[in-house]
Amino acid sequence: MGGRAVNLRSPLAAVLGRGSSGHGVAHWWAQRVTALALVPLAPWFVVSLAGLPLGDHAAVTNWIAAGGHPVWLALLLLAVCRHSSLGVQVVIEDYVHGPALKLALLLLNGGAHIVLLAGGVYAVLRIALQGMP
Repeated sequence: MGGRAVNLRSPLAAVLGRGSSGHGVAHWWAQRVTALALVPLAPWFVVSLAGLPLGDHAAVTNWIAAGGHPVWLALLLLAVCRHSSLGVQVVIEDYVHGPALKLALLLLNGGAHIVLLAGGVYAVLRIALQGMP
């Protein structure tokens, strides 16, 4: 039987080399990259904090401001917020079926994670720059 294979992709999708929307692969990669970034950052954070007297505010703020810690903390915050945002987005897209509610929750998810990231980075920078003139 010599026939042509059935192609379910639209002609535009075939030309552009994309699937249904073209965003799935980027989302998948972003999840993997943020997960990979968290592999060294999360243990560094936990081990570093384990050696600190967490009840001592001065010790913790001195640790945050010391050396490269503000940079690593900002990277940790970025990776955690992005990874969390992507994960929550998948849950919303998979389990919320009303289009208006889905859109509202996706906007709330993005906005909340931006606020969390901005607040966290602001706190780290404020502590790190506190002793500078």
